Amino acid sequence: MKIICNTLELSEACQNVQRAASNKTAIPAIEGILMVAKEGTLTLTGYDLEMGITTSIPAKIEEEGELVLNAHMFSETLRKLPDVNVSIDSDARHIATISCGDFESTLIGISAEEYPDLPSVSGGYPISVNQDILKDMIRKTIFSAAIKDSKIVHTGIKFEIEENHIRLIAVDGVRLAIRNENISYEGESLSFVVPAKTLSEVTKLMNDDDAVVNLGVGKRHIIFEVNGYNIISRLLDGEFLNYKAAIPSATKTVINVNTRSLIDSIDRTSLIITDKIKSPVKCIFGDNLIKISSITSLGTANDKISASIEGESCTIGFNNKYMLDALKVCDTDEVRIMLNGPVAPILIVPNEGDEFIFLILPVRLKNED
Repeated sequence: MKIICNTLELSEACQNVQRAASNKTAIPAIEGILMVAKEGTLTLTGYDLEMGITTSIPAKIEEEGELVLNAHMFSETLRKLPDVNVSIDSDARHIATISCGDFESTLIGISAEEYPDLPSVSGGYPISVNQDILKDMIRKTIFSAAIKDSKIVHTGIKFEIEENHIRLIAVDGVRLAIRNENISYEGESLSFVVPAKTLSEVTKLMNDDDAVVNLGVGKRHIIFEVNGYNIISRLLDGEFLNYKAAIPSATKTVINVNTRSLIDSIDRTSLIITDKIKSPVKCIFGDNLIKISSITSLGTANDKISASIEGESCTIGFNNKYMLDALKVCDTDEVRIMLNGPVAPILIVPNEGDEFIFLILPVRLKNED
């Protein structure tokens, strides 16, 4: 294989593709990037057997061929090259010579025959979503996906797609996030779970604009087409939480509050809470005031903000991080908090509509019976 291509284009493509390459594995080939040079195009692939990223860039192909180079070493070399164009020339022993201006180095490669084939998604259901919408939907749910769980399915985000509607759901055992959106879709109803890791990588390739992301959904895999990249991932199997049953049907207290004011107050009151010194934040809702306090071995903190409160007064405790995670992705001036007593889940929704729903389990306060 012998190619010449734009250094910046190749470096950017490799930086993105290498995120799908495996870091530690017994299969050296998947620690690398597969390069296939053919018909004026260089195709690059990273794949860790669970998720793959592939893209193509234009190149001057002097000799067609294919080769696997260590993803980290190759990407770092490209990132530090000084010139506009880079030449890559590999021999029969899979040794690649990289030349750029006065710089030259060699990297020992691996035969492309040792690289595993990516799964195909043929005959899948095509879905199109605007990038800015899908990116926002992932941002508003991914923080609630489980990091570790006895049910692997909860380390992903569930997609529910039906006529002209898409819903994303994430749950980690103590909180739940739901994001709803209307889309143009007239196919049959679909339900599947995508690993949160995959969706994190998908968002990194998105722009904040109205360009379209195309999804192809198969029985075991899904493919995202975004900005010239294809991200293919396995889907997660298992029984996902019946989230609808987890949402309280009754409400005793309804609070309308300025989102920024509540975030700032919880932030201030949480300064004496650390990773080593944990304590719930206590909130008293009543008389159109939210009284917020915390007590740890470092000291005490008290604050209060005004709010519109209807229904019974209520005192409740919660994990400050979980509450802030939810509030910080609420892109509304005000939020509505719905309570059903001190030990029932805390529900956070917009003042109007059902764009998002956040549910957080409370922490029982020590002075409670």
